[in-house]
Amino acid sequence: MANTVILGAQWGDESKGGTTDFLAENADVVARYQGGDNAGHTIVVGTEKFVFHLLPSGILYPHTTNVIGNGVVINLETLFDEIEKLETHGVEVGDRLKVSSRAHLILPYHKVMESWDDLGSSLKLGTTARGIGPTYSDKMNRHAGIRVADLLEFDLFQKKLDFNLGAKGYILDQIGGEIDRAAMLEEYHGYAQRLAPYVVDTSEFMNDALKAGKRILYEGAQGTMLDIDFGTYPYVTSSNTTVGAVCTGLGVGLQAIDRVLGVSKAYVTRVGTGPFPTEMPPDLDEEIREIGQEYGATTQRARRCGWLDLVALRYAARVNGFTDLVLTKFDVLDHLDEIQVCVAYRRRGEVLTTFPTSLHALEECEPVYETLPGWKAPTVDARKYEDLPANAQRYNAYISEFLDVPVTILSVGPERTQTIVCDESILTA
Repeated sequence: MANTVILGAQWGDESKGGTTDFLAENADVVARYQGGDNAGHTIVVGTEKFVFHLLPSGILYPHTTNVIGNGVVINLETLFDEIEKLETHGVEVGDRLKVSSRAHLILPYHKVMESWDDLGSSLKLGTTARGIGPTYSDKMNRHAGIRVADLLEFDLFQKKLDFNLGAKGYILDQIGGEIDRAAMLEEYHGYAQRLAPYVVDTSEFMNDALKAGKRILYEGAQGTMLDIDFGTYPYVTSSNTTVGAVCTGLGVGLQAIDRVLGVSKAYVTRVGTGPFPTEMPPDLDEEIREIGQEYGATTQRARRCGWLDLVALRYAARVNGFTDLVLTKFDVLDHLDEIQVCVAYRRRGEVLTTFPTSLHALEECEPVYETLPGWKAPTVDARKYEDLPANAQRYNAYISEFLDVPVTILSVGPERTQTIVCDESILTA
């Protein structure tokens, strides 16, 4: 199996976790490279459902090593909660987890700061309130960031904590976010001891794995349209969700990547505010939401549902250099007579075929649709491409041809087994 990046091609929630879990059977290493516990990767194995916010989605396979890279921001409470839940299901993490010594920590005051930021802004960004943005802000500020390595030198952690509590004291007082310093030091001293066995220089680990010919999956969080540089700014996340973050978030070079899989639903969803050109009418929006169970794995917020936006998807393919496409939740469209796909935008009488940089321009865009026939037949039991109804195959072919990217994997349900592999080389090459 080639060393493969799995990343979101839309606004997140594209079933990247399920794709990673499916491919991890043939992988040696699964590595997260950005984001934090604002991610929610859901994996269904038989009757059991697992939701991972920090642990890489290969953790259920006992032969894999799972890496949390330096580009990830870590909430230790979430991390240890996930480890404990796995152990209650008989899944031992043991030495199969590696955590970067360079990763930054999400601390209790970061969550308070995020609440303050959202209250004080005229832009309601719809964050998960997990403290992700303030943690990345502290990282870039350089004075305030606290890394895993600092926690393991506990005297240094205490000094940095005192600096931050002093620097942020005014805001914490204003919002009523009192931090019990003594309790926090006691809690994090315990975390330091529990975390230490997992901590390594993950850049060294990853490069050693590459030299040894290990098969590697790079697992992204969120999606391209939420990238801090290339997404619908400012309605984005606080990290780079595009392919370049693999190198900066794990400390590997470009030669470490063989394939880039963009994961897209057969339609599109978005959580929170921000422009969404192909949003469905309310009745259909609700219908698709209920069939697809479009509620956030992290927040349980209802997702807005829309027709597949090929303008945005072609943009994502360009930015990331997709070698392959994964289409998920194909089965959610099984009942429709007709399916619309957006092939261009219309703004002020002008037809646009490229994704605009300006948020204002995007808000003014109306979708130009191509209407395709539905297949009106269940796909959940299909396991080979030729098992799909003819119109389902035409829909898939239309998308692939429009993007000039082959569809390698199709998902027709939430379970591991409900997967169609269109190109076996993704498992063996």
